[in-house]
Amino acid sequence: MKMNWTIVLVMLFALGSGVYLLTIGAQTPTNPYARWKKGPPEDPSFFPVAVWLQNPDNAEHYKKAGFNLYVGLWKGPTEEQLETLRKAGMMVICEQNEVGLRHKDDPIIVGWMHQDEPDNAQVIGKDAKGNPIYGGPVPPKEIVERYKKMKLNDPDRPILLNLGQGVANDTWIGRGVGAHPDDYFTYVKGCDIVSFDVYPVAGLNDENLLWYVAKGVMRLFSWVNWNKSTDGEKIVWNCIECTRISNLEKKPTPYQVKAEVWMALVHGSQGLIYFVHQFEPKFVEAGLFEDPEMLAEVTQINKQIQELAPILNSPSLKDEVEVRSQNPDVPVHTMVKRYGGATYLFAVAMRNAPTRASFQLRNVPNKAKAEVIGEKREIPLVKGLFEDDFRPYDVHIYRIKGSSERHNGV
Repeated sequence: MKMNWTIVLVMLFALGSGVYLLTIGAQTPTNPYARWKKGPPEDPSFFPVAVWLQNPDNAEHYKKAGFNLYVGLWKGPTEEQLETLRKAGMMVICEQNEVGLRHKDDPIIVGWMHQDEPDNAQVIGKDAKGNPIYGGPVPPKEIVERYKKMKLNDPDRPILLNLGQGVANDTWIGRGVGAHPDDYFTYVKGCDIVSFDVYPVAGLNDENLLWYVAKGVMRLFSWVNWNKSTDGEKIVWNCIECTRISNLEKKPTPYQVKAEVWMALVHGSQGLIYFVHQFEPKFVEAGLFEDPEMLAEVTQINKQIQELAPILNSPSLKDEVEVRSQNPDVPVHTMVKRYGGATYLFAVAMRNAPTRASFQLRNVPNKAKAEVIGEKREIPLVKGLFEDDFRPYDVHIYRIKGSSERHNGV
């Protein structure tokens, strides 16, 4: 049994006086993977940044780009694939096939996965010309039953379920016959980690819909929380586009990818899976490596996430900031953390237009400065209030040192 010393410490302080209980809880990073003996690292400085279905031969290159996890192995896992990942020191979440189950003691495997996008229409045959015939999605109850069997095979690792764009896109017709929106309340019961993919630029051909990434994350949390009392805690991840995929007209820019990442994180996503394939005009499995500008940006994003991992893994604080956007059509969404004696404010403009936002923070010194991380500038605060400009889909991360927080009259 793993002892959660954070909880023990908080309990001891609570028994003593109760004065510091909230302060410690707000500053202590946690890790949701500690409940599994052989799952992802339980170190609070670990934040999952994964790549989808890539050749293990490229694992070293992905590590250099800030990735720490593979999700999916083509027709695998095979012995050769696992050995290659082991040599590279790259963890993997893979299918629970015969080879995988022979490696239940192999630390390189940190989780198992369902088939991808079972909520979409499934191929049930071919017509006279050899074209696929689609039926409905995999029944949600079948996913739950598969989950139970997988847990019986190995209770020591989490099980990942990745859902399709129907999570966020209400106009999506690709779910097939018999699909219903309420299916998702059951789907999320069939996993420990639930993820989804929506690709606003490459998939939906609309750079004005980047906010669908946040919409999907919020929906997953709502469905997970709906089942929470009877089905336990679930972890929410999401996928990120970074190539044109099959879109010959548009592909996401590095700036847009950064916005999608932080929209997800600000709304609570606990892990990222980058989709790096390109299918048109030619197939390129590792499409990210064919785009130097995108690779540089993704590497920088991943580096910043790992640097901020203990902060991202610390509890989010509610009611700590009031935000006002001068452009009513551009909401600015935020997340507040407190760690190491500083307040961190993560802010992202949620629409494709500029605005200026004001932030009224609570529990910060009357006179302070907000360091804008990664931008080499500071903004003065007066009684917790400051303003800043946002370009379309802009992201700013602020660090304010010190705190005026008091508890129980102290």
